[in-house]
Amino acid sequence: MGFSMDQFNLKGKIALVTGAVYGIGFEIASSLAKAGATIVFNNLDQASVNKGLSNYEAAGIKAFGYVCDVTDEEAVQKMVKQIEDEVGVIDILVNNAGIIKRIPMLEMSAGEFREVIDVDLNAPFIVSKAVLPSMIKKGHGKIINICSMMSELGRETVAGYAAAKGGLKMLTKNICSEFGEANIQCNGIGPGYIATPQTAPLREPQSDGSRHPFDQFIVSKTPAARWGEPEDLAGPAIFLASDASNFVNGHILYVDGGILAYIGKQP
Repeated sequence: MGFSMDQFNLKGKIALVTGAVYGIGFEIASSLAKAGATIVFNNLDQASVNKGLSNYEAAGIKAFGYVCDVTDEEAVQKMVKQIEDEVGVIDILVNNAGIIKRIPMLEMSAGEFREVIDVDLNAPFIVSKAVLPSMIKKGHGKIINICSMMSELGRETVAGYAAAKGGLKMLTKNICSEFGEANIQCNGIGPGYIATPQTAPLREPQSDGSRHPFDQFIVSKTPAARWGEPEDLAGPAIFLASDASNFVNGHILYVDGGILAYIGKQP
């Protein structure tokens, strides 16, 4: 049938983006909405869900919000059934909800480590497992896991996060292996350093006008010589959510300005 730009069109598709109240998740969900998808998101409590609903409304997007803890299998199964009843079958799942605890490994308790693994690795397993049966029945589906560069690189103080994201990368490949035959594509996006309100303090100029040391460090490590903008994730997300990527499976698309390709400038 040949290529058509319609392959990128998400009209009529329902996308669940977990934890997408603000930041990267919100940007990805907004870009999927602009490509035609209906957006569903969740968060831990009603107050944050309401905040998300008003953020989408301000962006001119009608979204559906649900209160759900993604680490609770029973609650997730219930939420997915509710979404199917109230909105429709989920065509696209973006496992975006995540936490990071920046604690040196020797000071990190096993409980803190488990908490990061629970949200960043166990939850994508739980949510994927909940949406897969209906995707199989429907004959297609897209799962996008937000994997981070920490699924390839380590860094001080992020033992739990790097371990979880490395595990998520392999879960991505395994979902591909197990459900590819059912016409389900599971891929990952690995964002680099993205300029969001959360990372803004790291880009504040110093009192003498010089760059923040972390800002300087990131820019020197990035061939693009800049931080990513949230909209840099839009094209990759739409591609992986759309029919344009129907033969792309088990792949992690790093959106990092080239950091992973680069050894860095000589000091």
